[in-house]
Amino acid sequence: MKGGAREYWFVLSAESLSWFRDEEEKQKKYMIPLDNLKLRNVDRGFMSSKFVFAIFNTELRNVYKDYRCLELACNSQEELDSWRASLIRAGVYPEKENGPESCTDPQLKRQVETIRKLVDSYMSIIYKTMKDLMPKTVTHLMINSVKEFISSELLAQLYALEECTALMDESPEQRQHREEVLRRHAALKEALAVIEEISTSTCSTPLPPPVDSSWRQQSEWSHPGKPRAGDRLLVPGSAPRAGDRLLVPGSAPRAGDRLL
Repeated sequence: MKGGAREYWFVLSAESLSWFRDEEEKQKKYMIPLDNLKLRNVDRGFMSSKFVFAIFNTELRNVYKDYRCLELACNSQEELDSWRASLIRAGVYPEKENGPESCTDPQLKRQVETIRKLVDSYMSIIYKTMKDLMPKTVTHLMINSVKEFISSELLAQLYALEECTALMDESPEQRQHREEVLRRHAALKEALAVIEEISTSTCSTPLPPPVDSSWRQQSEWSHPGKPRAGDRLLVPGSAPRAGDRLLVPGSAPRAGDRLL
């Protein structure tokens, strides 16, 4: 803080700006409220190595003791930007700006964008979690309600009946259906047994291929044999009859052949 070139430990809150003698924050030097305060840029001196900004009251009141303006100095531009961003978040805006909408501080913009992204990510996680938990919660409540109804009301009503064993008896329709299923099962088992017996006792062999006897006919025509009993000699010009044998030149007639 200028005006004696003394260093203090500053604490900024949403309502006030306080400074202490050291970091232990035991000896408070002064505290100023942030109402009606504005920021003002201060030009650096020719030989000065400090970065200076000022705080003043818009109602022309003294800010600190008899000073209308409180000037604060930093060692670097980064510290100056950090101070400006912190004061803007606390509601202390630059002199020519009226609100956070017209703020052009780059560090503040980056922080706002980061916070916006974090909020969006958080809301997305919340949405997915609720979307996953809702059906599970509904199912859990339904199952618990049914269990409570069965244990508290349904069992009491069942035990209150005189004939509890009648509830476990088989209905006539169910008995008839069960007997029909058993009959079908027995019939199918018997059919399978018959099919297995037929398939295991019956065996079939393929037929042999037909005998080729064409060679015999060719041999008879090429090599005429001896005449047989009952053959009849067929003379050219006579009408053949059933049982006549064609007389081939070179063959000897047999007994019973008729010469026409």
